[in-house]
Amino acid sequence: QVQLVESGGGLVQSGGSLRLSCAASGGIFSINAMAWHRRAPGNQRRLVARISRGGITNYADSVKGRFTISRDNAKNTVFLQMNSLKPEDTAVYYCNIRNSIGEDYWGKGTQVTVSS
Repeated sequence: QVQLVESGGGLVQSGGSLRLSCAASGGIFSINAMAWHRRAPGNQRRLVARISRGGITNYADSVKGRFTISRDNAKNTVFLQMNSLKPEDTAVYYCNIRNSIGEDYWGKGTQVTVSS
């Protein structure tokens, strides 16, 4: 049974930082892309950042220059370093992993709340 376990969410003041982690276990076959998405209250889930197996990254415009995605392939783990947080970054953040045959796996989400 594949499991993605997120950690690192919480409450932080505007301008602060948080680091999210997501560890995959249960024998995922050949992980390809790893990503973070978020869902703010009343909105759809949207891509925040994605990283390929080779380390190529892409970011939503709203987080460019503030967030950094990275991964540890040996540990099947993806990270999201979030700096200069803003109240509009408040959302539930979801880890997403896609394997080499296109199967998607999702974490249960971790709440990030940024107070003004």
